[in-house]
Amino acid sequence: MLGLKTMLLFGLGAPELLLIALVVLLLFGGAKIPELMRGLGKGVKSFKDGMKDIDDEVKKDDK
Repeated sequence: MLGLKTMLLFGLGAPELLLIALVVLLLFGGAKIPELMRGLGKGVKSFKDGMKDIDDEVKKDDK
């Protein structure tokens, strides 16, 4: 059995997440969602790459 903390995402339960997903589906339609998620994934990857570059620069400056 999953605990209550594992069921929550940012303080949102399953009904709230389902409602958000339904609203997104209604606003953007089924065809646009993969495109939106692809853009979000590229943004997250770019952010992580930038953070890694900064971390590498800090480590290089420490030496």
